[in-house]
Amino acid sequence: MTATPEAALEEPGARQLLRHAVATLAYRGGKVLRGVPPEVAGFKAGPATRTPAEILAHVCDLLDWALSIARGQQAWHDSTPQAEWGRDVARFHEGLAAFDACLASDAPLGASASLLFQGPIADALTHVGQIALLRRLAGAPVKGENYAKAEIVAGRVGPEQAAPRRELD
Repeated sequence: MTATPEAALEEPGARQLLRHAVATLAYRGGKVLRGVPPEVAGFKAGPATRTPAEILAHVCDLLDWALSIARGQQAWHDSTPQAEWGRDVARFHEGLAAFDACLASDAPLGASASLLFQGPIADALTHVGQIALLRRLAGAPVKGENYAKAEIVAGRVGPEQAAPRRELD
């Protein structure tokens, strides 16, 4: 008998793997969000694109949404960027910490770990890549890195992350 996707969602270790994905988002996102020059936050690559600040606000909304799903009370809110980039960066890490704490608890999840990954977390990872691309286009690139060598640890979701082990020139 073939396992359904829903059955695979709660396999042993799925929650821990999701926590690692959240820590990966914290590491990659933290790297892209640190040291952003003020003019980059409002950079527009084209008339129909979002700015890095708008994308970051959306990522924060995704983290709030993930937490609401995990708590079984799904709610979505669109927010606008805060006046200061650093406030949304702090909101990003606060959202990661709240979601990770929920995952680390013994409380049952309102949705499977797989659903939480495939929806809000995968979307947030995509948007972190968009911010990295927009930084490059705006003249403030982030150094590439061999992320397979990065020290990423479940539960480490704050702004303080391990130093890169292998950045690329």
